[in-house]
Amino acid sequence: MECPNCGENLGDDARFCPECGAKIEQLAPEANPVETQVQTEEYTSKYSVQAFLDRTAEKQEGDEIFELENDYLLDVNLNGKVWAKWGSMVAYTGDVTFKKQSSLEGGLGKFVMKKVSGESSKLMSASGQGHVYLADNGKRITILNLEGNRLFVNGNDIIAFEEQIEWDIKMMSGAGSMSGGLFNIRLEGYGMIAITTHYTPITLAVTPDRPVYTDPNATVAWSDGLSIDYKTDVNLGTLLGRGSGETFQMQFRGEGFVIVQPYEEIVGSYGQI
Repeated sequence: MECPNCGENLGDDARFCPECGAKIEQLAPEANPVETQVQTEEYTSKYSVQAFLDRTAEKQEGDEIFELENDYLLDVNLNGKVWAKWGSMVAYTGDVTFKKQSSLEGGLGKFVMKKVSGESSKLMSASGQGHVYLADNGKRITILNLEGNRLFVNGNDIIAFEEQIEWDIKMMSGAGSMSGGLFNIRLEGYGMIAITTHYTPITLAVTPDRPVYTDPNATVAWSDGLSIDYKTDVNLGTLLGRGSGETFQMQFRGEGFVIVQPYEEIVGSYGQI
């Protein structure tokens, strides 16, 4: 740096010229371009309304009839008709009509079984074109493509299935005198189904040398071809004084799998449909 008065060479931090005594004005340091960019960039809070809208906007991704908006919300890409759990619709777009299943719809056998189990109709149809959003008390939703397989699901844990899926209400043999009877829904064919669980389920493999025992109130679904028996533990009933799965257990034998949730779900009539 030079003195502006006499031209004497000075240090960068000089305040006075030793030659002529002139006062040296200090220039502000050149601004850091990175800091300038940070200072001039518009600040947006991660909690702003726009940030919330960006995080929660509907995705509508994928071309399957069933897609997950998130772990707890099912998006039905409706173009025709599907069956859904009565009361599970939380929103929809497009031209959609909802109709509660009539008592005799599906045949006399289903009607009689509903009467025997003391249950009223719990299914509805959704028909038309649009997007239908389904949820069930914040339970986690899992989509399964049956691809010709047969699956048995606790009636309270089915939230939707495609129209072409064959279904029927079943009472598990041998369970009539225990817990008021256990009812489930048999689903088979080609197409999508959606089941619900409290929290993240676990799938237990059943093999001929490894039977699986489950609490009925935590049992969500099981594969076809399994032999089901029932076991009552009198000692636990005496000690604990309760009639839950600790005293009454389901025994699965054969080759297949059982889906269990980490929660004992107790409804008015077990496995309502």
